Amino acid sequence: MPQHATSGLHRLTRTHKLSVAGVAAAGAAALVFTVVPGADADQGKSQATAVENVQPVAFSAVGTAAKAQQATIAQQADKSAAEGKAEAAAAKKAAAVKAEKARAAKAAANRSAVRTAIPAAAPKAVAAKPVAKPVAKPVAKPAKKTYPDNLDGWIRESLDIMAKKGIPGSYEGIHRNIMRESSGNPMAINNWDINAINGVPSKGLLQVIAPTFKAYHVEGTAWNAYDPVANITAACNYAADKYGSMDNVNSAY
Repeated sequence: MPQHATSGLHRLTRTHKLSVAGVAAAGAAALVFTVVPGADADQGKSQATAVENVQPVAFSAVGTAAKAQQATIAQQADKSAAEGKAEAAAAKKAAAVKAEKARAAKAAANRSAVRTAIPAAAPKAVAAKPVAKPVAKPVAKPAKKTYPDNLDGWIRESLDIMAKKGIPGSYEGIHRNIMRESSGNPMAINNWDINAINGVPSKGLLQVIAPTFKAYHVEGTAWNAYDPVANITAACNYAADKYGSMDNVNSAY
């Protein structure tokens, strides 16, 4: 049977196929009737009897052929249905395999992304917590030494300044000369001696004239000859230069 004919049968339903088989059987029967009665009419009853005997055999052959045709068509229909089911099952299986591969690929991509993200996040965690450097405590500055605003305080402050500058002298030697020169009055002034006559009167606790005060002034003290500390340190600096120390002065100097 040609290929296009077979394909056409596959597209027929089972009912259509049985109808075609019936038509084919009827056609075969008609052919038998046409051939058998075609003999000469004058052959007589003997031939008619022979035809009657042949007719059942022809119908039997036609019926067998029709059944065989129907069986073949049914087998083809069953085969076509089975092939369709097999194709559908194969397509379904292929789709399932494809979906499983896609799921596996997505899962692998997710795992790769997680592995990549974890090492990148680790340095940030370390950098977010730097080691704190110890903070040095500020060194407290020693409190500035204070002195009473009197003769005792003035002498003691002068002695501390003299010690830093390397000027010799003692409390007793300074106090003794102050009491002789001014009786402890920082504003004392001599307006009658030779220095006063010359226009440079002696001033302050140790009666220092202006040129001497200026020449022996000690840095860090006031530039005022009436200032008690400035007067004492300048006079002691002058006595150290002329007499070795204020302790060696026992009269007007």
